[in-house]
Amino acid sequence: MSWYIYFLFCDQKTYYVGLTHNLVQRFNSHLNKENIGTKEFSDLDMVYYEKFETRKEAEYREKQLKGWSRAKKKALIDGDIDMLKKLSKS
Repeated sequence: MSWYIYFLFCDQKTYYVGLTHNLVQRFNSHLNKENIGTKEFSDLDMVYYEKFETRKEAEYREKQLKGWSRAKKKALIDGDIDMLKKLSKS
């Protein structure tokens, strides 16, 4: 079974980082207000995900990403490697 980390962009202002083994089901649960971390938001967009072979790998990456700044998350989502490197040095 594959595992995924994903970013939701919530109400065009904040990123939510999550972990799942089923992206479609998990996104639908967010849209249906079944998740405490996102139920207050009215506009949710899945803007990024990464796939992993094990839950342990995905959990490690999720923890790493949750520690990142908003700017660094946006650079990753945008595929802006130069900005990501710059933000990683600071």
